[in-house]
Amino acid sequence: MSIQGLIFDFDGTLADTMPLHWKAWHPVMEKYNFTLTEQRFYALGGVPARDIIRMLADEQGVEVDHLAAAKDKGQFYIDILHEAEIIDIVFDIVREHHGKLPMAIATGGSRYVVTQVLDSLDIARYFDALVTNEDIVNQKPAPDIFLEAARRIGVAPEQCRAYEDTNLGMQAIRAAGMEAIDVRPMRGVSDPV
Repeated sequence: MSIQGLIFDFDGTLADTMPLHWKAWHPVMEKYNFTLTEQRFYALGGVPARDIIRMLADEQGVEVDHLAAAKDKGQFYIDILHEAEIIDIVFDIVREHHGKLPMAIATGGSRYVVTQVLDSLDIARYFDALVTNEDIVNQKPAPDIFLEAARRIGVAPEQCRAYEDTNLGMQAIRAAGMEAIDVRPMRGVSDPV
């Protein structure tokens, strides 16, 4: 069966934003008195900030309003998003297929934040759909976000190729029955930490 649609994770796949997200976590950890290691941060790539904060607060016995803390983290990130850059080696695939295949973004980020980065990078026009953590119940490694992206571009999952930069995301793509492409080797990145 031939590939009829492309789906891309966003942070770390299309845009080099993961170091900026890591930077935005620091003031949140300080303000809300919990810790997150850089290695674990990267391992949790694709998991919404609100879910990470809730998990860390439970593990560390800290009282945290996870929604307020996630909102703060998003704002810290927005304040530095002007530093974000496109990952050209992956975005070349988008340019090559623009107007030829339907394409979607499937991201663990929030719509408000991701939309701001898309606008800042001026790349929203390349995509036919944007699926964020607000659009589904079960987050990566569940396949839901990729399945919803395929549905929105009108392509059967088994006819989609999806691009990711995290192990959780790769698991989600495979669980969705799609062809999975790990962009880390393309970028010359094996492990960020």
